Amino acid sequence: MNDAGGERSRLRRAVDALGAKARFEVADQADLVRFLIRWIALGTIVGVLAGLAGAGFLVTLQWATDTREATPWLLYLLPVAGLLIGLAYHHGAGAAAQGNNLIIDEIHEPKAWIPRRMAPLIYGGTIATHLFGGSAGREGTAIQMSGSLTDWFARLLRIRPSERRLLLIAAIAGGFGAVFGVPLAGAVFALEVQSVGRLRYDALVPALTASIVGDQVVRALGVHHTPTPVIDAVDLTPVLIGKVVLAGVAFGLCALVFIELTHGCKRLFAATVRYPPLRPFLGGLGIIALTFLVGTRDYLGLSIPLITDALAGAATVATFAFALKLLFTSVTLGSGFQGGEVTPLFVMGATLGATMGHLLGLPLPLAAAIGFVAVFAGATNTPLACTIMGLELFGVAPVVPLVIACAVAYVFSSHRSIYTSQRVDTPKHQRREADPA
Repeated sequence: MNDAGGERSRLRRAVDALGAKARFEVADQADLVRFLIRWIALGTIVGVLAGLAGAGFLVTLQWATDTREATPWLLYLLPVAGLLIGLAYHHGAGAAAQGNNLIIDEIHEPKAWIPRRMAPLIYGGTIATHLFGGSAGREGTAIQMSGSLTDWFARLLRIRPSERRLLLIAAIAGGFGAVFGVPLAGAVFALEVQSVGRLRYDALVPALTASIVGDQVVRALGVHHTPTPVIDAVDLTPVLIGKVVLAGVAFGLCALVFIELTHGCKRLFAATVRYPPLRPFLGGLGIIALTFLVGTRDYLGLSIPLITDALAGAATVATFAFALKLLFTSVTLGSGFQGGEVTPLFVMGATLGATMGHLLGLPLPLAAAIGFVAVFAGATNTPLACTIMGLELFGVAPVVPLVIACAVAYVFSSHRSIYTSQRVDTPKHQRREADPA
């Protein structure tokens, strides 16, 4: 009887333990469901804000580009536009002048709300830059508008600092995915860009949601992105792989030169021109001089036709087009004009890819496509996001060359970045870890 009673007692304890574990698992799954619903909802709101802002920005940017091309004399007003932009930022921007770096800093260590004036300032400054001929991009504008609007929303909801971090990551994803039409790359870029060698998986759900929703809002509003060709099947051979590696080295060094020259221009203007609003005024004069020196306006604004020609394998792409776009953009952004760096990096990458294609005997569309994403990967230390972007834009056929080129460019761009707030979480090589200086 004692044995039977003991057996029943052990069985009862086992059943109770199993029941407790089942209740725990149900409660845990319920928490996960609540987490998923909450962050999908928040990510959707961020994505709508990013999509609406991005769509309006893209439409206005197209107007500015068309107007500049139809009215060539607007270029001569670029110094005046630079002065006005400089005055607006000097007297009214405050912390908003830090741009993307402020958003990344707030993700690292939340301290203060993103200024609400960041959105109208970057929007107006970027449109003015493009309208009058500055060489700049658009991702910085989209991210800053999205970040400013998202933080305004977080302020209304009194979001906790830990959750605010996730919302700001989602804002980067929504802005990037919306303005370029690459929702998967937008999400991964936001998870990858804050720190070298680290992905923020805790923000995966809101980032992916915001990027997809932002892209869908832009498309639903009838705003179209520049089409890119699908690369045909790639005959992968050891010779091709070797050529792609060599091209990847060139792409990484191009990114490094752009980073150093842009930051160097900022330091030079700051050291030689004490009154900040005069810096873009002088930068505007420099862009006018460069335009007359090279004899073409191809390097003003976004320079999308250069990308289109390079991806089409056109023979009209100049051998040193990448270097000229690099110079125009470094002077524009280094002197204080507003805009992003990413589209100019696409231009540099695609045109350098065309040049490397001629030198190495690579198919020109393939070389331009891998350069398009690899220079960007090197300049931002985001090889995974850039590989995914390549797949979204050019199809799955060139996946191996895309991975190789992005990885090699990532390594050869060193630990520098166009975003000075980006931190090194995992060094690219052991010497950096041993000697962080």
